[in-house]
Amino acid sequence: MSRSLTAEEAAEALGISVSSLYAYVSRGQIRSEAVPGSRRRRYDAADVQRLQSRRQLRRDPGRATREARRVDGLPGLVAGRTRIADGRYRYRGHDATEWAQHATLEETAELLWGAPVPDDAPVATEPAWSDLVRDLAPLHTAARFQAYLSFAASADPSSYDLRPAGVRRSGARILRGLAAVAAHPAEDAPPCGDPVTDVLRRGWQDLDDSGDELVRAALVLCADHELNASAFTCRCVASAGASPYAAVTGALSALQGIKHGGHTELALAQLDEVLRGTAPRTLLGDALRQGKAASGFGHPLYPDGDPRARVLLDLVRKHRPYAPAWDAAQRTVEAGRDVLSEEPNLDLGLAVVARARDLPDHAPFSIFALGRTVGWIAHALEQYGSDRMIRPRASYVGPDPATAP
Repeated sequence: MSRSLTAEEAAEALGISVSSLYAYVSRGQIRSEAVPGSRRRRYDAADVQRLQSRRQLRRDPGRATREARRVDGLPGLVAGRTRIADGRYRYRGHDATEWAQHATLEETAELLWGAPVPDDAPVATEPAWSDLVRDLAPLHTAARFQAYLSFAASADPSSYDLRPAGVRRSGARILRGLAAVAAHPAEDAPPCGDPVTDVLRRGWQDLDDSGDELVRAALVLCADHELNASAFTCRCVASAGASPYAAVTGALSALQGIKHGGHTELALAQLDEVLRGTAPRTLLGDALRQGKAASGFGHPLYPDGDPRARVLLDLVRKHRPYAPAWDAAQRTVEAGRDVLSEEPNLDLGLAVVARARDLPDHAPFSIFALGRTVGWIAHALEQYGSDRMIRPRASYVGPDPATAP
């Protein structure tokens, strides 16, 4: 490291506690190195400065776009669907946490797509649907989704209709097809036009009225979250003129990454450890000591806590207060506040919903992906409408031509 800070200096620069600094280190956001002959460590000043800049951008979200536009070649994207500011996020002016109290995923799609989900968009099923889902069953959920999209795109002659109405029809087909894959990984139950929550209820079987409520709200809360890695990937693919099927396939590639939606699996595994009897304080402390990320806590856009997690945990408390998962969740949240100085995030919320209703292990990721599909289609609609290719420029840091061998 070219310049480094003590733990106290780094924590003071960021306005956080030293224990919170350790959490940033465990997540790989700040590099550190041991001080020879001492048990102390030094922390990379450039990483601290980068995090300071991010905090400033959170206080002024418009600054990022303004700065991007000042640099030749950067995309400078604008989005008119979701706004994140002041610890809250809104879908086209509606507080998303309040919207999630009553809306369905289809109503959320209508809000974000600017028109109802088309009813005249029958899903093209493969001749041997049961064979298809059986072959896909051993794969990871994201891979099953992507493989299905490849088959479905080839069977949809209008997949490259990039006019708004055409994109919405493709979006409806994609959403219904993925819901069927998530709900029926090894059953003969092809896609249909029923609401996504109804499809999941039939496939996961355990859902009752309270389970419906939990899954419905989780889907809505996952629908969009501004320009994250998967949404940006979706827009890049769409900007190249690829089909909505390809745009969602690319977004799924980003979502399954361990720094994005892949964290749902780690959060679920962590919650299962608590359910098996491991003390959550021990679990989180061991993660810090081993330099591992403690999943389910903290979010760079919500320093005071992820509102999505609050809604989901409140709903579990309301509908399943005697479930072992709710007790485990309470103890885990308390440990996170004590050990990490962090609040729970969406990943933990989805894990608790899954365990409170005894849903399949893939349910947290499936809910995340199905809900976010609505947002990806909204981003694709916006990108196709702009008719602009996303083509950032790189800052060259290689050898100078005069010194190259």
